[in-house]
Parts: sequence; C-alpha cells; structure tokens
Amino acid sequence: MESQQELSVVEANKRLLEELEEMGFPRIQAAKALHFSGNTDIEAAINWIIDHENEPNVDPIPMIAVNIDIDSPPPAAQTTGDMEIKAQELRNQARKMKEDEEKRLEREREKERIRIGKEINEAKRVAEDNERKRYLASRKAQKEEEKRAREKVRQKLEADKNERRRVLGLPPSASHTATRPSADDKKNDVSVASVSKAEQLRECLRTLKRSHKDDEGAVKSAFQTLLIYVGNVAKNPDSEKFRKIRVGNPLFQNKVGRLRGGIEFLELCGFERIEEDKYLFLPRDKVNLAVLNSAGLQIKSAMSNPFFAALSHP
Repeated sequence: MESQQELSVVEANKRLLEELEEMGFPRIQAAKALHFSGNTDIEAAINWIIDHENEPNVDPIPMIAVNIDIDSPPPAAQTTGDMEIKAQELRNQARKMKEDEEKRLEREREKERIRIGKEINEAKRVAEDNERKRYLASRKAQKEEEKRAREKVRQKLEADKNERRRVLGLPPSASHTATRPSADDKKNDVSVASVSKAEQLRECLRTLKRSHKDDEGAVKSAFQTLLIYVGNVAKNPDSEKFRKIRVGNPLFQNKVGRLRGGIEFLELCGFERIEEDKYLFLPRDKVNLAVLNSAGLQIKSAMSNPFFAALSHP
C-alpha cells in the first residue's frame, strides 16, 4: 500500500518530459522514467526505459506533477544525436521483441497443428483397424453360414438317396453296413448329379441364346434378369417374395417369359407352376442352394463368354 501511494504521483521536469514525448515515448512512460531517474537528463531517462522495458506494467496509472522548478542541466547540443540513436535503438528492440514473439507463437501453432495431425492419424488408424476386424468377423460368419448350407445340402442329398433305396426295396440299414458306399462313392454321386444339373442349365441357356441370336440385347437382358432371380433366392431363401414370380407381369414377360428357355431355366432351378400357371413358385423346402449357385455360375459364364453356344448345334 505504501509503495502504491508513493507511486500515485510522479514528478517530471516539464522540458525533459516534452523532449521525450517529441521523441515518441508515451507521456506516462516518459514521466515515470524521469521521476525514477532523478529528472537529471534525457539520457538517464532513456536508459531507465531500456532497463525496465520487459517489466510488466502492473502499477496503477500515476498522476503526473509537471514541475518546472526541478533543476536539471540544459541538454548539450552534442547529445541530441545520441538521444535519437538511443530512441531508435529502443524502437528496434521493441520491434525485434515483437518479431520474436510472433515467431514463438508460430512455433507453438505449428506444434499444435502437428499434435492435432497425429491425433487425427491415430483416430483414422483405429477406425481402419476396427473396420478390418469387422470385415474379418463378417467373412468368418459368412464362411460358417456357407458351411452350414453345404451340410444341409449334403443331408438332403443323403435323405433323397435313402428314400430312393426305400422305394427300391433296399433295407434302410444297408447304408450303415459293410455294403455302405465309401466317402469317395458318395462324393462321386453328388458330383455326377451336380454335373448333370449344370449341363441341363447350360443347355437351357444355349437354347435361349440360339433362339434369339439376332437380338443380343434381349438375350443379355434375359441373362441379367435370371441372375437377379436366382441370386435373390440364394441370398434370401426364407423370403417368399423372392420365391414367387407372377408370370403375367409385363416386365417379367418382356425380359424372360416371352423368350424360349427363360421359364424352363427357372423350372430347372426348382420353380414350379402354380394356380393354373399364373405363378412360378419355389417352395422353401425345395430350395437347393447348390443348384442356385450353379445356375448363377452358368449365367455368368454365358454372359462373359463371347463364344457361348456358338459351337453348339440345335
């Protein structure tokens, strides 16, 4: 409190104060410099300013008592240039300090940009890693689903085979006795059935292409539409809307129904005519994923092979 009271009023020599103001120094700064340097001369005041330029200005704004009676020697003519040089030096120092501060701030900003960039890259890496893990988990689940589907097909084929044996009067236990076919025999039976069905599907597509060889656009559109039908059922076997086709639908007729071999191909895939041929329907218990997948492969082969059916004879 005493220090603040002592600094509440500063005394400054009027002539020296005016000279400092003319040199560009603020009035308060010039007055404090004169006061604390003893109001002796300009050089002492400037030296005080230089010595205290980095000190924070935390004192309240003082009242300035301009006292013309304070003794101070008149400025020597030869020192005027020196005072101007010191004033310029002070300005240069202030300018350099400002530039240094700007450089420091720029370095801080650059460090912040680098830090933010690293955080963004790390977040991106974590996101990509999580996405890769989700993809691998999805692929694993898909493979397991395909494995279960193949097992269902195998069981269905085995059941059909046992049913045929029953119709032929063979004892049901025959498949479990010493006369039981080997694993290779079963594999061959399935392979023969698959090859036979695949050849039927391929021949049906050949018929469609040969019958409309002058309209490649219609053939291509039919192949694409058939691929969509079998693909939808294979992906959504429990959805009835994909397993039921209205034969009279203009779009279906234009793309598939009017073309020879179109409906026959769907029948090979398991579709049946119902309600007086108004609909093609694939019962859920007759959905054969192996046949549908084979049908998709045959269609893709027919679409990608420019010589498909070219060497076949009707």
